[in-house]
Amino acid sequence: PHPRPSAGTTVLVTRDSTPVGTLTLTDRLRPAAPAATAALAALTGTTPVLLTGDNAPAAARVAEATGITDVRAELFPEDKVNAVRDLQLAGRKVLFVGDGVNDAPALAAAHSGLAMGRAGSDLALETADAVVVRDDLTAVAAVVRLSRTARRLVLQNLVIAGTFITVLVLWGLVGHLPLPLGVAGHEGSTVLVGLNGLRLLRERAWQG
Repeated sequence: PHPRPSAGTTVLVTRDSTPVGTLTLTDRLRPAAPAATAALAALTGTTPVLLTGDNAPAAARVAEATGITDVRAELFPEDKVNAVRDLQLAGRKVLFVGDGVNDAPALAAAHSGLAMGRAGSDLALETADAVVVRDDLTAVAAVVRLSRTARRLVLQNLVIAGTFITVLVLWGLVGHLPLPLGVAGHEGSTVLVGLNGLRLLRERAWQG
């Protein structure tokens, strides 16, 4: 009978071409993985999807430990790309997090690709849109929070600058705008935009 698939990779050990035993290699779950998964789920409102080339039992073990319910195992690189595109066709914005050579096509296909710097392969690092230098999965949620904050601040800065310029132009067209006041208004809007942008440097911006 065929051996039952284990939650790991089974390696056959031979001596002079004669099988003498097997070794089962398993990935050790990072301590921060459950917390990182929970943080992403809370932040996006959707539980992350696990796409892996590992066998189904190994993937199920990781999914159970991290609280992931959508698990797709034994995938080739093209299968991961197809899974990403299926999610996109369903109207979802896809952030793909990976570190291996097999993850590179999916990193390129996703709306945003995020590679883990310390453990990531060179191809994954070159393909990803962003790289987390720290080998810390909880940084993924922090990056998502920071990117959302940055986008919000950019929109705010556009509104601030546009409002000041519109007021100054209309004032100059329908009335008499003193030159010193015009200069002060223009430079004042620049200062406000700069100060607003500096909010990204606060520690609170990384904490949501």
